[in-house]
Amino acid sequence: MTPATTAPMRTRTGPIPTWTHEPTIEIAGRMRPRYDEILTPEAIAFLAELHHRFAARRHDRLADRLRRRFEIGNGHDPQFRHDTRHVRDDAEWQVAGAGPGLEDRRVEITGPTDPKMTINALNSGAKVWLADQEDATSPTWKNVVEGQLSLRDAIRGELSFTSAEGKEYRVTASETPTIVMRPRGWHLTEEHVRFTDRTGRTMAASGSLVDFGLYFFHNAARLIADGRGPYFYLAKLESSEEAKLWDDVFTFSEQRLGIPHGTIRATVLIETLPAAFEMEEILFELRDHCAGLNAGRWDYIFSIIKNYRGRGARFVLPDRSEVTMTVPFMRAYTELLVKTCHKRGAHAIGGMSAFIPNRRDPAVTERAFEKVAADKKREAGDGFDGTWVAHPDLIPVARAEFDAVLGDRPNQLDRQRPEVEVDAAQLIDVHIGRPITAAGVHANVSVAIRYLEAWLRGLGAVAIDNLMEDAATAEISRSQVWQWIHQDRTTEDGTPITRGYVEGLIERVLGEVDRRDGDRFDDAASVFREVALGQDFPAFLTLPAYSRFLVETD
Repeated sequence: MTPATTAPMRTRTGPIPTWTHEPTIEIAGRMRPRYDEILTPEAIAFLAELHHRFAARRHDRLADRLRRRFEIGNGHDPQFRHDTRHVRDDAEWQVAGAGPGLEDRRVEITGPTDPKMTINALNSGAKVWLADQEDATSPTWKNVVEGQLSLRDAIRGELSFTSAEGKEYRVTASETPTIVMRPRGWHLTEEHVRFTDRTGRTMAASGSLVDFGLYFFHNAARLIADGRGPYFYLAKLESSEEAKLWDDVFTFSEQRLGIPHGTIRATVLIETLPAAFEMEEILFELRDHCAGLNAGRWDYIFSIIKNYRGRGARFVLPDRSEVTMTVPFMRAYTELLVKTCHKRGAHAIGGMSAFIPNRRDPAVTERAFEKVAADKKREAGDGFDGTWVAHPDLIPVARAEFDAVLGDRPNQLDRQRPEVEVDAAQLIDVHIGRPITAAGVHANVSVAIRYLEAWLRGLGAVAIDNLMEDAATAEISRSQVWQWIHQDRTTEDGTPITRGYVEGLIERVLGEVDRRDGDRFDDAASVFREVALGQDFPAFLTLPAYSRFLVETD
C-alpha cells in the first residue's frame, strides 16, 4: 500500500492581484441650462485627476485635525512646533508675493458669486474681490455650478443679469477688482459629484477640489492673458501639512495646463487656532505660490470656542458682541500675523467688520461708518496692507483709513514690527472679564436660526440686525450656546443656561420672525437644536445641515 502523500504548498511570490478601475468622476446633480459649459468632459477629467492624486492625502489631513482637536480637548495646549523651528529660524526665505493685479490690496470686497452680487462687486471700486464659494455661499448644487458660470462670464466680459422686477445689471466699471476666488475648505464634500477610485470605491468629491478645479481649468489661461492670474483664498487650514497639500495641487495643476510654476497665488486665511501657531510654516510650504495671509477673525473666534469648549469655565467667552479685536487673544493673533507676513514678504490682509450700512436708516449707516472707520484705522496703524468690507458703501470709509497710512505706496511691507513678541500663552489668553447676558443668549439663538433659515433657502451672506452674517458668525452663535450649556454658565442675573432655557428661546424666536409659506424656520430650528443642544458637538454646523437638506436626491 502506497503511503498517502501531501501535495507541496505553493507560495505566491508576486503581488496579490486586485481589481483596478480607472479613476472616474460622475455628475450626480441635475444638469440645468448651461451647466454643460462648466461640466465639460475635459473639466470632469481634470477633476478625476485631482481626486486620484490628492483625495487620500485630504483624508489623512482631516484625520490629523481630529487628533489635534482631541489633544487640545484633553489638556494639551497648542505650542509652536519644535520640529519646524529651523523654518522659523531661517531668515533667508521669502514668499513669491503679489502676482499681477495684487500689488495693491488696500480694500477688498467680499461676497457670493451669484450674477447680481458678482456685478455689484466688479462695479464696487474695490482693489480686490473675494469671490466666495465658501462661507458666504450656501452650497446648493445650483449655487456651486452657477457661481462658476458667473465667474466664467465675468472674466470674459459677458456677464449681465435682469432681476425678477426687470432691473438690469451690467458691469460698467472701467477698472474692475482683481478676482481672488475662495473654494470650500478641506472638510467639505460635494455630494453631487461622485469620485470612484482605483479600487472601485465611490465617495463624494472634495468641495475644495471641485471649486478650485472647475475655476482653474476654465479661467486660468484667460486670466493670465488679461494681465492678472488664477488667485485663491484658502479657508480653514489648520496646519502646514494642509498648506503643503494645496501647494502640491497647485504645482500639478500648473503642469497639467502648461502654465509656468508659481503663476497661481494663494492668500491663506489664518482663521483656526492651530494655524495661528504655524503661520511661518504655512507660508514656507506655499512659498512659491503665496501672496499673503488674512486675519479671518470670525472663524478664529469659533475655532477658539470649538477647541476649548470642554476645558472649563476659564475658557468660556462672554456675549459675542464683547469679543472684539482688542481683547487679549485677538490682539496677540493679529499682531503676530502682521509681523510674520512682513518678515517673509507677504501681504497681511485685515478682516471684516460685521457692521453694514442701511440706506433707509441714516442713524444705522452713520454708526456703521464710525465702527468700520475705527476698525480699519486700527488695522492700518498696526501694519496691515489691506482689509475686507462686505458692502460697497463701506469702500470709501475703509480706503480713507488706509490711504492715510499708505499714501501712494501699494503696501507697507517695510514695516517689520520688531517690537512684537507673542508667546503661546498670549494666543490662548481668552480672559475678557465680561458677563453673559440674557440678551446675548437670545441674540445668538435668533441670529443662528435666522441665518440657517436663509442658508437653507440658498443664501450664504445675510444682513441680520444691521450686521452681515455668514456661516462663520453663525458658528460662533451656536457654539457659544453649546459651551454655555455644557459649562453650566448662568446669565448676568443668575439664570442657568440650560437646554430647557434655550428651548424657550427657540420658541420665542420662532414667534418673533415673520413667517410665510415655504419658509425654512422649522428646519432651521431643527438644525440649531442638533448643533447647539445635542450632547455631541458637530465640528461644523454646515455638515449636518448640508447632508439633511441641500443634497438633491431626485
